[in-house]
Amino acid sequence: MSGEMLAVYTDAPGGPENLYLKKVPRPEPGNREVLIKVCASALNRADLLQRRGRYPPPPGASAILGLEAAGDVSGLGAGCRGSWSVGDRVMALLSGGGNAQYVTVPEDHVMAIPNHMAFSQAAAIPEAWLTAYQLLHLVADVQKGETVLIHAGASGVGTAAIQLCRLAGAVPIVTAGSPGKLKMAAELGAAAGFNYKEEDFSENTLAFTKGHGANAILDCIGGSNWERNVKCLSTDGRWVVYGMMGGSEVHGDILGKLLFKRGRLLTSLLRSRSMEYKANLVKSFRDNVLPHFSPDLPTPLQPVIDCVFPMDQIADAHSYMEANKNTGKIIISIDPST
Repeated sequence: MSGEMLAVYTDAPGGPENLYLKKVPRPEPGNREVLIKVCASALNRADLLQRRGRYPPPPGASAILGLEAAGDVSGLGAGCRGSWSVGDRVMALLSGGGNAQYVTVPEDHVMAIPNHMAFSQAAAIPEAWLTAYQLLHLVADVQKGETVLIHAGASGVGTAAIQLCRLAGAVPIVTAGSPGKLKMAAELGAAAGFNYKEEDFSENTLAFTKGHGANAILDCIGGSNWERNVKCLSTDGRWVVYGMMGGSEVHGDILGKLLFKRGRLLTSLLRSRSMEYKANLVKSFRDNVLPHFSPDLPTPLQPVIDCVFPMDQIADAHSYMEANKNTGKIIISIDPST
């Protein structure tokens, strides 16, 4: 298959105004790869960083923005093992390329979209939910009954982590920056929520846990929160940093305070993981979590969507996320007919 497609493009690092749609060659599926006709993609903080020139794609990955996509299988590369057929409705975890009309992806980084789910809903799952699943279970090793403090609790990863905590029998508590975001987090199952703009989340976390502290912290903020994070971390707790929205510099006695609590500082990124790691993660999520999105269950898991932007309004979508306006995922509609 050959031809052209539209893709989100930027010629130089900078602001959202640098983004535009460009005709580029349609990708060809390689060995054991699937070609997807993309119906919907979604926006992630990593896309904003890449646009600014601060988060380049891994070697060999598409330079086009977009770490997740949902659509129809349009073609199969050589060596595919029969898991997928042309026309299958699928969602995929990507290293890049999702903000385009077509994308190629290894066949074992693909999951079937549940029958009841629209493409726009499915596009909200791969990057955010697999990130949250990885942080909770593969990095922090969260156990039943433990308290997990989730920063940015109304984000895509945050709303997924709340629900995955409940599924695992853990107790999620969150921070967010508005009453509306805290209300959404509570509706999803957060046992408590703290407005970081108005109150000290570390004091509130200690009060909620009766002085014990959080067993695990999922932190996408980084430097600006370090002292309060360590303060409310439990003895032997796990502090997982997966983003640095609050900066990367730390000043003070972080090692001494962490050592006193025997705390573990863990860091994690998903995009740069190996192909094998991602394949195993997708399989684990597909087997252990995906069935819980069924609407037949009493409390099914649900992707939380804030809004949908057409592909030609991608600059507006980036500006909207940079203003921290979203509660849940920002979806990019690639094919309006779906």
